[in-house]
Amino acid sequence: MTNLRVHAPAPADLEGGLASLRGDCARMVPHWAVPDRVAARPVSPSSIHGVTVPSGSARLLDAMSEYGD
Repeated sequence: MTNLRVHAPAPADLEGGLASLRGDCARMVPHWAVPDRVAARPVSPSSIHGVTVPSGSARLLDAMSEYGD
């Protein structure tokens, strides 16, 4: 049987503060790619197909005042 070990590249500092979090983010910056700015174009409702919404979700949204009224 193979013993698979998983090693994190850096230990997680669970007790660190904001400075630790900022340091973690700074180390991740080179791994994040920024997409080119693309203008969103409107999509006609007739071209949207194949999307199904469970009836429970539809009822939930219908019951919310900002969506249902």
